[in-house]
Amino acid sequence: MTRRQLAAATAGILAMPAHAHGFAQRYDLPLPLTLYLSGAGLTVVLSCLLLFLFVRRAPEGAAYPSLDLLRFAPGRWLASPAAIGVLRAITVLGYALVLFAGFFGNQNPFRNFVPLGIWALWWVGMSYTSALAGDLWRVSNPLETLFAAAERAYARAFGKPLARGLALPPWVASWPAVGLYFVFQWMELVWDGTDSPRLVAAAIALYSAITWAGMWLYGREAWLAHGEAFTRVFGVLARFAPLHVELRERRVTRFELRPYAVGLLNREPVGLSDIVLVIAILAAVSLDGFLETPVWAAIAEAWAGDADPGEGLRTAALAAAPVLFLCVYLVFCELIARCGTAGNGPGRQRARGRIAGLFVLTLVPIAIAYQFAHYLSYLVTAWEYMISIGSDPFGWGWNLFGTVTHLVRPNIVDARLVWIISVVAIVAGHVAALYLGHRLSTQEFRDRRDALRSELPMLVLMVGYTMLSLWIIAQPIVNSR
Repeated sequence: MTRRQLAAATAGILAMPAHAHGFAQRYDLPLPLTLYLSGAGLTVVLSCLLLFLFVRRAPEGAAYPSLDLLRFAPGRWLASPAAIGVLRAITVLGYALVLFAGFFGNQNPFRNFVPLGIWALWWVGMSYTSALAGDLWRVSNPLETLFAAAERAYARAFGKPLARGLALPPWVASWPAVGLYFVFQWMELVWDGTDSPRLVAAAIALYSAITWAGMWLYGREAWLAHGEAFTRVFGVLARFAPLHVELRERRVTRFELRPYAVGLLNREPVGLSDIVLVIAILAAVSLDGFLETPVWAAIAEAWAGDADPGEGLRTAALAAAPVLFLCVYLVFCELIARCGTAGNGPGRQRARGRIAGLFVLTLVPIAIAYQFAHYLSYLVTAWEYMISIGSDPFGWGWNLFGTVTHLVRPNIVDARLVWIISVVAIVAGHVAALYLGHRLSTQEFRDRRDALRSELPMLVLMVGYTMLSLWIIAQPIVNSR
């Protein structure tokens, strides 16, 4: 069940026209929208000025304060093989139930938990968990769990490893994961089959086969690192999180508590495929919001004479968005290179590439903030529907928990609350991005004046994107004036 369907279902309950995000009413701003946008931009500028004044240089070394949770009994218990094993068993069971419900359950998306469970509870919920808590997917990935079990069984039966262990060429980098993530975004934003339990289950089965084939050819860890899209995406978001987990041979070797966002401070730049992946994450969630604006409706009507022109225009927009975002980002990286001493002389081209790979992770807090603002009402509304669907997950007429007749409260998160949360989240995300950028600038450009000059292009970009993000968020939920 997609956001559009939730909006329609909510509107049906209230016998009112459907609105994006599932709101039956819009919020009347007490002040003109332009004042909110300019105020948010000014907040970002003032935050940058405070960084200039009071955060004068980056700490020496890459160390940050952390607490080793393996020193304490609760931490050791959470990281124990038994606890991890229970978690993995639960996720494998959930994976099996999704496939079973998709193929054999009622195909009405309002009576089968698969569409809602995948698009809302798993995708949005796991994104929130990864960013705000830690990399739960890396620990609990059912596809890895099942392949590891097959490896152990094969080794016991035949005395040799299951995986062929072919070497991935260095140029492959993370491009398989980037490509698969793009396909997933196409399914979420464009595909007409998102509400079909059987088609969603078939897509999961196909993705599972691709993942297991990659693990068989190149090894489990190698494919997780280069080709498993969600390991890469959730891993990027989890670099912002306070819980840091490292695994070796599927056992927790490091489990620590750290400040938010410090995992995004790189000493060395990431590669081009990782740059594209971060940009794609940011572009996808921004495009998702843009598709709910009157501007998009006007574009769609001009394109096809219809406010919903189908898959063609949406696919074109999905392909164009990351390209546009990447071009804008590289332009600002060029400006950063020109403003700092690293951008002078014949080494400027190399410096620009280094800056692009070094600063791209500073955009992750913005992506997280926008996801939090954009998907909050969707996730809460989805949980409301799951209270009912959870008692009859296959649509077979069950009432396991006595909640089938649960009354959905569509306005449990109203437009006013979403707008307030959106303003705070988006401004905070951009301020966090500026802080990370300031830390990296003072690290990369040792002269303080050069470092401060290099931050001006990033400040312009952050102010502009803050205002654009809030404008996009505002379109379906507030009445501006």
